Amino acid sequence: MPKMPRYKVLLVDDHAVVRHGLRAVLEEEMGDVEVQEAGTAREGLEHLRQNSYDALILDIGLPDRNGLDLLKSIHSEWPKLPVLILSMFDESQYGVRMIKAGAAGYVTKASAPDKFVVAVRKILSGGRYISQSLGERLAANLSDHSDEEPYDVLSDREYQIFLMIASGKTVSEIANELCLSVKTVSTHRSHVLQKTNMKTNAELTHYAFFKGLVQ
Repeated sequence: MPKMPRYKVLLVDDHAVVRHGLRAVLEEEMGDVEVQEAGTAREGLEHLRQNSYDALILDIGLPDRNGLDLLKSIHSEWPKLPVLILSMFDESQYGVRMIKAGAAGYVTKASAPDKFVVAVRKILSGGRYISQSLGERLAANLSDHSDEEPYDVLSDREYQIFLMIASGKTVSEIANELCLSVKTVSTHRSHVLQKTNMKTNAELTHYAFFKGLVQ
């Protein structure tokens, strides 16, 4: 008889090729894990409400819901479910916010497969997967608020829009990508400028580039 999997993991990512590849890596390398897939936040939540999982691997770049907001909802409804964030964004952009929001770990899609497997094993065993650099950022963020950066005071949505502006996207492009109105995005942009004490998109872009938040 085939061996029953010890762990059941849900993988939520909107790219089918990525899902299938990561699923194959986990099932081949670990052997004792069953991976189920979802392509949207809505599908992921449906799976979570209908099944029991030992861990969730979550892409924060989903098309139908903001990743930070989704993580907070998941952590509120399933507080004991370990969530590993899988992101195309460098940890300097979202790592600290995700860990503070309840994530058990953070890996980028550029990570080597063996690093991804180590991260999954870590959270399944009840631990956290945090790189040394991210750990240092967390320690600095929690221990000395006098060194807070201007972007630290932004809400999660404002921070997301700040990074998109700094990446060169227009208000219309951001509104379309986030399924928001142009007016709403413009309001968030105004709040970002006010809270960071900056006046133009060029200033935001220069600052984000200097801090290593965008390439």
